Amino acid sequence: MKYTEKKPAILVLEDGTVFHGKAAGAIGTTTGEIFFNTGMTGYQEIFTDPSYFGQILLATHVHIGNYGIHPDEVESDGVKISGLVCRGFSDTYSRPTATKSIQEYFEEQKVVAICDVDTRAIVRHIRSKGAMNCIISSEILDVEKLKLMLKEVPSMAGLELSSMVTTTAPYFYGDANATLKVAVLDFGVKKNIIRSLAKRGCYVQVFPARTSFSDIKKWNPDGILLSNGPGDPAVMQYAVKTVKEILNSNIPVFGICLGHQLLAEACGIGTYKMFNGHRGINHPVKNLITGHCEITSQNHGFAVVEDDVKKSKTVEVTHVNLNDGTIEGIRVKDAVAFSVQYHPESAPGPHDSVYLFDEFVEEMKNVVVERI
Repeated sequence: MKYTEKKPAILVLEDGTVFHGKAAGAIGTTTGEIFFNTGMTGYQEIFTDPSYFGQILLATHVHIGNYGIHPDEVESDGVKISGLVCRGFSDTYSRPTATKSIQEYFEEQKVVAICDVDTRAIVRHIRSKGAMNCIISSEILDVEKLKLMLKEVPSMAGLELSSMVTTTAPYFYGDANATLKVAVLDFGVKKNIIRSLAKRGCYVQVFPARTSFSDIKKWNPDGILLSNGPGDPAVMQYAVKTVKEILNSNIPVFGICLGHQLLAEACGIGTYKMFNGHRGINHPVKNLITGHCEITSQNHGFAVVEDDVKKSKTVEVTHVNLNDGTIEGIRVKDAVAFSVQYHPESAPGPHDSVYLFDEFVEEMKNVVVERI
């Protein structure tokens, strides 16, 4: 479809603000919480990150789709965002190794998008008003009707979404003869997390989100990774119960993003929905243990309560966000367990934080030696 043939589309925000643009991707209607991501590359990895399930991506970078779609750059089994808002939606692409355009990809995946809107104005609006739901439509152009439809969309706060993106059955990844075995609790895991473990000599078994600790323990893993994922950690009591049992087992634990929040909840530390989350590949974080700073990849709309951590006798802060001071990492004092709010596996993003996987491997090796 040529640019001049694009159909009109409408974006309506929860507070009634309306933006008019052009249709992109599949023709249809979609809803979700709108968020903005400041990354200048890696759009395909973002589209397929399960942490974004139920949300609509507002891309701050002006060109989306310009280097096409490549089959090796997916982080799950398909697109997980509910929709896309962008300035320039490129029907053509320049990368020779790409296999299709973003338009073809979105049509295949049935993803609704709107382009040719003032993304800077939308970002400024969200930054001042906070995260909110929205609706995109290229088939219904009646604003009042769209506003009524939008009222039926539930808030992200209170939603349990991991059950909708987790694997339905356990599966293995890596070398079965590897020295270490890692169980991954899949709350919406990215593929590069699993690859990062296998790359470091771990044989991985990925378990569905609601797997009991007793079933995980039957495999006798050397470590357990609590994955990233979508939704509100405060309502995931089934996962919090499992994490508590894991902490009592002396099996090393590593939590990432939602896994970080669930580890906190299991230690009696609350979580809350942020006014605006952290989403991008340029967030500065300070490691309080080493004093070093990292540029990190992030995508979360919830965070742990700082006052709860300060009052805790069993949890210490290891990393903080240098933009707003929010907690980015914790360690449990009386267990072999630590977590970070950001994404050390990147994909997309810088590699400043990959050392965390090495630390996890070392923790597992130390426990194995102690057992011997």
